[in-house]
Amino acid sequence: MYRSRSYPQVALRPQDLVVLLRLSLEAGVSPGYAALASELFLTASEIHAGLERAAIAQLVRKDSRGKVTLVREALRSFVLHGARYAFPAVRGEVTRGMPTAHAAAPLNGLIVAPAGEPLPVWPYKNGTVRGATLHPLYPTVPQAAERNPALHERLALFDAIRGGSPRERALAMERLEPMLASPTAAFPVLTAS
Repeated sequence: MYRSRSYPQVALRPQDLVVLLRLSLEAGVSPGYAALASELFLTASEIHAGLERAAIAQLVRKDSRGKVTLVREALRSFVLHGARYAFPAVRGEVTRGMPTAHAAAPLNGLIVAPAGEPLPVWPYKNGTVRGATLHPLYPTVPQAAERNPALHERLALFDAIRGGSPRERALAMERLEPMLASPTAAFPVLTAS
């Protein structure tokens, strides 16, 4: 990872949060860099650099052999209370894509969009829904989410936190918090209110 001598400050990048949310799915040993790279459509060097930045930010720990352990409480706190300010929602035009935020599971059964309002989607050539662009954290997110529904759910919930209404944010935080605390957490049953 390159660091300038004149300005050594390190900042997380959006793809780092994608990697961390993917690691939050693991109960045991984290997959290797090559496996994560293949699954997330990133390069192994992007995974390595991202985990180095996450270690500096104290979101992961590395042991003497370089094995990574997610610091769940730190990630939970960052995602629920800070990440939406670091990675704000960026919207765009109507396009075909993959549903996200309140248009995707698990919130899509709880929130009904106002009539005539397009649903939020990540632009994606293989998308099945026409909606308003909500740019993903990283361009490869739709492909990774298509391959891993549990990751899609976490990324969509984060999109609801960073770009949703107060009600959508509250529901997303209620759902995402136990997921970040434990990969095997019992999820609360949400009902429409």
